[in-house]
Amino acid sequence: MNFLFYFVIVVHVIVCLFLIGVVLLQQGRSADLAGAFGGQGSQTAFGPRAAANVLTRLTTWSAIIFMITSISLVILYMRASGSHSVLETVKPAPVSAPATPGK
Repeated sequence: MNFLFYFVIVVHVIVCLFLIGVVLLQQGRSADLAGAFGGQGSQTAFGPRAAANVLTRLTTWSAIIFMITSISLVILYMRASGSHSVLETVKPAPVSAPATPGK
């Protein structure tokens, strides 16, 4: 169990760094020179869609893996430490009597 926890941490860190890099590589919509002047052209040889599709797919899959590893880390940590939810120790608020009508 301990090996699995550390393995998921390593995968999580690698995915985090990859996700940061992929997001930073993406260009915003009309972020090239032609977009600054209102043109719809692109400076790339294959058009603006080829690189955008690959980067979008990489971003989507790395975000999915990031979420899965995040949830897995929480579950593995909870099982390993034997801890419980924070809300289990919260006492309910006292119920006060309703105000009396009149006056």
